[in-house]
Amino acid sequence: MLVPVGVLRLPRGPEGSSRGFNPASPRFQALLGGQMMAQGVRANLRQRYLQALGAARGRPTRFYLRAGVQVDAVFGAADVEAVAFQVDALRTPLGVQAAALLRYTDVLAYTFLLK
Repeated sequence: MLVPVGVLRLPRGPEGSSRGFNPASPRFQALLGGQMMAQGVRANLRQRYLQALGAARGRPTRFYLRAGVQVDAVFGAADVEAVAFQVDALRTPLGVQAAALLRYTDVLAYTFLLK
C-alpha cells in the first residue's frame, strides 16, 4: 500500500525566481543575524592575529611558557592547525638550540618589538 508523502515548499526568494529567505528580512535577522555578526567579529580577530604572526617573522621574540619559564628566540613561523611555533636560535636556561618547535599549549604569551 502506497503512503502519500507531503512536500515542503519554501517561500519564493527576494528575486522571485529562487526559493529561500531574504537575508535583510526581519525574520532572518532575528534567527541568524546575531550569528552572522559574531562570525564577522571572529573573522576580524583571526585576520588581526595572522597579521601579527606575519609581523613577528624574523624578529627576536620572548616566549612565556608554563611553570614561569621564559625563553628567547627568533620567530620563524606558525602552522595552520595551531599546533606549534617554529623558532630559530632558541635560548633556554640550558643553552642555545639552532631550531625548535614550541607547542601552542605550552606557550602562555609571546612578545616582540615592532620597529
